[in-house]
Amino acid sequence: MNDDLTTLLSAPVDTGTLDRLHRRLEREADTAGLVDVAYTTVDSPLGALLLAATAKGLVRVAYASEDHDQVLETLGRKLSPRILRAPRRLDDTARELDEYFAKRRTTFDLALDLSLSHGFRQLVQTHLPEIGYGQTRTYRQVAELVGNPKAVRAVGTACATNPLPVVIPCHRVLRADGTVGGYIGGLAAKTALLKLEAAA
Repeated sequence: MNDDLTTLLSAPVDTGTLDRLHRRLEREADTAGLVDVAYTTVDSPLGALLLAATAKGLVRVAYASEDHDQVLETLGRKLSPRILRAPRRLDDTARELDEYFAKRRTTFDLALDLSLSHGFRQLVQTHLPEIGYGQTRTYRQVAELVGNPKAVRAVGTACATNPLPVVIPCHRVLRADGTVGGYIGGLAAKTALLKLEAAA
């Protein structure tokens, strides 16, 4: 085992060698239980998405506009500094997102870790998947759905701070006048998701 490592370390540094070393690090860290947050990035029609998961489930989906390095730093502060790029742990998430963007999937079947949200925000986010694919609701309707009709602004905040955009469909929540409203990934991303679902 030490001879293998010595051989790898003395080989010219190329992409293949670095990939093999990283896969080995990923495997051994995972086996030893040293990875609290696994992450990867995937390409999507909306640009690169950062995916992160804990042992409980998917904990974060982030757009490039959110600054992936900053997102990872926040995860390190809020969850654990034991973070490692470990794409295999996010294979199911990547596959389901690919199916969604290809219009072959209308709901996600993933374990979720909502520990980045608390209280009313988490309550709202747990109810957002009740808005079906291709449907929309207003912020007021969502406030009524969660049993607090006066909390329209708080619903807006819960949507704006949703740590799992796309998977938890805050893009399906619109202003009362039917306009798109804000979105963590930007208005273009929200509009693109609504068009994608409307075209199915």
